[in-house]
Amino acid sequence: MKTEMIIVSSTGRGIDAALALADKTAEQLGLTGKSALHLRLLAEEMMSMLRSIISGHVGQFWIEATGSEYRLHLKTVTTLSAEQRAQLIAASTKGKNEAHRGLMGKILAFFEPIPLNEAPSYLAGTIVTGLDGSLIWSMETYREALSRSKDATGKAREEWDELEKSLVSHLADDIRICIRGVDVELVIHKALK
Repeated sequence: MKTEMIIVSSTGRGIDAALALADKTAEQLGLTGKSALHLRLLAEEMMSMLRSIISGHVGQFWIEATGSEYRLHLKTVTTLSAEQRAQLIAASTKGKNEAHRGLMGKILAFFEPIPLNEAPSYLAGTIVTGLDGSLIWSMETYREALSRSKDATGKAREEWDELEKSLVSHLADDIRICIRGVDVELVIHKALK
């Protein structure tokens, strides 16, 4: 089952409709109690990221369900050029993107069009190429990489602690980001009963 698509914007347009869609989907598919609440909370977390992800633009939100597997989608187009991004970062006091702290900051980094050779070091080894040539990042792959190295360096331990503090990392089974050209899609996976 695939729900209708809701147009959402960083100005708040469509957010209430997206949350209502999560509630309606839970009801239609017979989710109750904790499962319905988890679907709603994941939709709320996705909508809270919205302002940073699509800054000034619009995106599409929808939910897909197959059996007990649910996937919440948020898709948008990145329009900030690499040059514009560099100018914004250079204007910061420390000359770096401070928004990349915590799990949500790392997810938001994918919505900035940067070449892979300029990608932050924490993404090393966590991005794969899909069959269609898209680039895919998975929270589970990231978690596994951090788990292997969290005792090796202080930075890895800090990254692990940030991951553990994230609400969405505890609620979601996986978070994936898929980049196809200028299209960027955030997908939150959750198995619910």
